Amino acid sequence: MEVILRAAVDNLGHPGDIVKVSPGYGRNYLLPRGLAYAATAGNKKRIEQERLRLETAEASRRSAAETLAASVEQVSLTFSARVGDEGKLFGSVTAADIAHQLEAQGFQIEKRQVDLHEPIRALGVYRVPIRLHADVKPEIKVWVIKG
Repeated sequence: MEVILRAAVDNLGHPGDIVKVSPGYGRNYLLPRGLAYAATAGNKKRIEQERLRLETAEASRRSAAETLAASVEQVSLTFSARVGDEGKLFGSVTAADIAHQLEAQGFQIEKRQVDLHEPIRALGVYRVPIRLHADVKPEIKVWVIKG
């Protein structure tokens, strides 16, 4: 059975791909869940229109992310923290703290967009990437100083 994928399916393909699947998998899983259409001439036209609509929406999201990235890259955040021996912080600077300061400066950035793998626990200057789009990841400077 040939189907046209509407969404990405693991080990099968991406949206718009025409793939062969077993009839049971197509009828019982892909079609009822809306993950695919049967590969007919009408559905091929429909999926092409969907692809064009999604590409234009994706292009507009990417351009908006690039304009925001240009202004976010200019930002430098400063955190003052109490420090113990050897420059270790009492506490840490987390992604939520960075997102909160960015929001205070007028940027709509959520904490899940701050790509901080682990909290900052020492004094210094750090480059922290912000995930605005899959292809757009500007970096901001985060200064952690003794306070």
